[in-house]
Amino acid sequence: MKISELAEKTGLRAINSYQDREVENVYISDMVSDIITAAKANSILVTLQTHKSLIAAANLVGVAMIVIVKGRTPPDDVVDLATKTGIGLFTCDLDTWALARKLTQLGLE
Repeated sequence: MKISELAEKTGLRAINSYQDREVENVYISDMVSDIITAAKANSILVTLQTHKSLIAAANLVGVAMIVIVKGRTPPDDVVDLATKTGIGLFTCDLDTWALARKLTQLGLE
């Protein structure tokens, strides 16, 4: 499923311009070390975090998009870095569990 299609189906709000890539799976973590060691390329990263290290870790493993839950929004420098790397940065008002359920209902794991 393409990022744009997923955003439309789940009500995610884009924070930046991004490459409309295919997403294949979901990884949920708030720890950079977990992201580096366990997230997969073309995945959706779901997190509460809003710092630059998050973008660096996601870029390192080839994450396609990052969804920041609970309506949090990152600082401008984080948005700029995500845009430079082509990673889609999104926000939603749902908590992590509710978003995970929606993603699972769409067939993503």
